[in-house]
Amino acid sequence: MTEVDMIVVGAGAIGLACAAELARRGHETYVLESARAIGTGTSLRNSEVIHAGIYYPTGSLRHRLCVSGRRKLYAYLAQHHIPHKRTGKLIVSTDPSQQAKLESLFTQGRQNDVEGLRMLSAYEARELEPDLRCDTALLSEETGLIDSHTFMATLRNDLEDHGGNVLLDAPVLEMRILPNGRFELSVGGREPYTIIARHLVNSAGLYAHRLATRMEGYNTSLLPIFALAKGNYFSCQARPAFSRLIYPVPVAGGLGVHVTLDMTGRMRFGPDVEWLDHNDPDQVNYRVDAARSASFYEAVRAYWPGLPDGAIVPDYSGCRPKLTGPDEPSADFRIDGPAFHGHDGLVHLFGIESPGLTSSLAIADHVADALGTHSV
Repeated sequence: MTEVDMIVVGAGAIGLACAAELARRGHETYVLESARAIGTGTSLRNSEVIHAGIYYPTGSLRHRLCVSGRRKLYAYLAQHHIPHKRTGKLIVSTDPSQQAKLESLFTQGRQNDVEGLRMLSAYEARELEPDLRCDTALLSEETGLIDSHTFMATLRNDLEDHGGNVLLDAPVLEMRILPNGRFELSVGGREPYTIIARHLVNSAGLYAHRLATRMEGYNTSLLPIFALAKGNYFSCQARPAFSRLIYPVPVAGGLGVHVTLDMTGRMRFGPDVEWLDHNDPDQVNYRVDAARSASFYEAVRAYWPGLPDGAIVPDYSGCRPKLTGPDEPSADFRIDGPAFHGHDGLVHLFGIESPGLTSSLAIADHVADALGTHSV
């Protein structure tokens, strides 16, 4: 049985960012990951969009961590020569009934101190994207794209350069708060073992809630509700029509079926919102049902009438850890530290969905501060 300083559970973008920051602050840090590679969960299955910070209630964690995280992220990507593009984004209204919502997004974005926002007429929007149909549009110049795989690999290197390590094929089966305030973890894999940590960060993504329920000595009444929402993506076989990301006015549970691009300019559509009737991450079926393409054609043709028949094919899907259910406003991030639950050295991360990737470096600072660490 070994005792270490810091353990982070989960080697996705958030877990790796937290671990790298803790290691930079001079702490012996280990990441435990159940899979045999980093970034195979939620971090693998997203749009790879760098969000500006427009949508979130002013003062919320999602607002503050997205805006500060985005600024930190662009600087980090440039410093480490990680592929990314500041493409810009147009949020479009295609019906007069959506105009008020679009204007409220503009107001929200300015209240959130988001740079590079501008309302455009239909003519101005088509000057930027000739194939676009809309009544009005909101331009966000700070939105962009990231190569998330290279980003996570760089975070891992950053961690290791500061003396930390990632342990793969190391599923955490149970956790226990010891009488002395330490944390005992039972780890499975080929050679099961027990490890004790002075500090613990639960960044297990879709499994964070399950792990917390299995933590002996933790008051489970403090846990939020937990639901799963699948998001499906379709790729486009037609010639790329846009150089910027195109988003509709948001819908309940998500940001609507939008046009995103990969780093080569290839277009894809999604995600939609498919609420699951269970909350078991092991039971998520990531297959994309081709029959859902009908709703994608309808959604996309609202702002791109030129989408050809037969142009979209199933691509991939992801799943979001939700803290609210269908038709409810999206919940804020939950970063439950000692000030919330009373256990020094412990942080749980719940409901870290969009804009989690954008916010990852700011989340890492927030977690490190919550643990009482200091920059060195």
